[in-house]
Amino acid sequence: MRRKQTKKKKSSFGLGSKMSQFGKKNCPLAKKSDEELNYKNIKLLKKYISDSSKILPTRITNVSHSKQKILVREIKRARALALLPYVTN
Repeated sequence: MRRKQTKKKKSSFGLGSKMSQFGKKNCPLAKKSDEELNYKNIKLLKKYISDSSKILPTRITNVSHSKQKILVREIKRARALALLPYVTN
């Protein structure tokens, strides 16, 4: 006799099910060109700095890895040119 093959039900536990519930987070800088993301654009750079002048991490800002590297480089460049503070009081 042949057995009928039954499909295994996927478990509702684990990371896969949670990711499908929440969806993929989009990078807020994905549509910005590299020309807009430079050390001269202080208004944009200030959005990614905390009140104590620390650079916010990717998990908080949802910026992609490649854009985060560019963002950090430009913030440090702006600090070196005294456009942004190293520390706020």
